[in-house]
Amino acid sequence: MLSQFTPIATLPTKDMSKARNFYEGTLGLAVDREAMEGVSYKCGDGLILVYKSEYASTNKATAVTFDVPMSAFEDEIRALRDKGISFLTFELEGVDWNQDVASMGDAAKGVWFTDPDGNIISVAAGAM
Repeated sequence: MLSQFTPIATLPTKDMSKARNFYEGTLGLAVDREAMEGVSYKCGDGLILVYKSEYASTNKATAVTFDVPMSAFEDEIRALRDKGISFLTFELEGVDWNQDVASMGDAAKGVWFTDPDGNIISVAAGAM
């Protein structure tokens, strides 16, 4: 059934131009396909679809997580900071915060940030 197919993270935006600038310019994602109301980006074996919607900015939970190897985590976080990304912090049981980076012992690390529409994006290492 569905377990054999690759899921597509689907993110709404109110302003496609702002969204494209963020995903292509800030995050460095390359366009995979374009349609009238959206654009998809290939990320590893998956896709992110960004589409125009009046319901953008209504989700308060993590919408997309990029699973990176622990060996690449610090470099990815540094690159995001260099692009002006600020990370979120919040109460989360069992998590220690070093500034704005969450860690669960030596086993996992993560950060969270938002796109221009408030969609919450995470970069995690060792959590999956």
